[in-house]
Amino acid sequence: MLAQMRAVAEAASLPSVRTGATADVAGGFAAELSRSLKKVSDLQNSSAAQARAFQMGAPDIALNDVMVNMQKASIAFQATVQVRNRMVAAYQEIARMAI
Repeated sequence: MLAQMRAVAEAASLPSVRTGATADVAGGFAAELSRSLKKVSDLQNSSAAQARAFQMGAPDIALNDVMVNMQKASIAFQATVQVRNRMVAAYQEIARMAI
């Protein structure tokens, strides 16, 4: 699913016809989507690494920290999925519009 979202972000970042009035500011939507996906991926990777370290018995990692970080990663992923669902719904609605 994350790969699909990255593909959508990559497709959105392809150059398209733009006017001066709609010029991108600091990368625009595609760049922000890409940054958000990277943050979610980083959260998931770091929480998984912390959980593995806790399972291996690392003395400096507390269970409550592991659980909080896993919940943060889960919530971030769920929010990302909801954004993707809204984007797909908007795309489908646009596709159904009569020209």
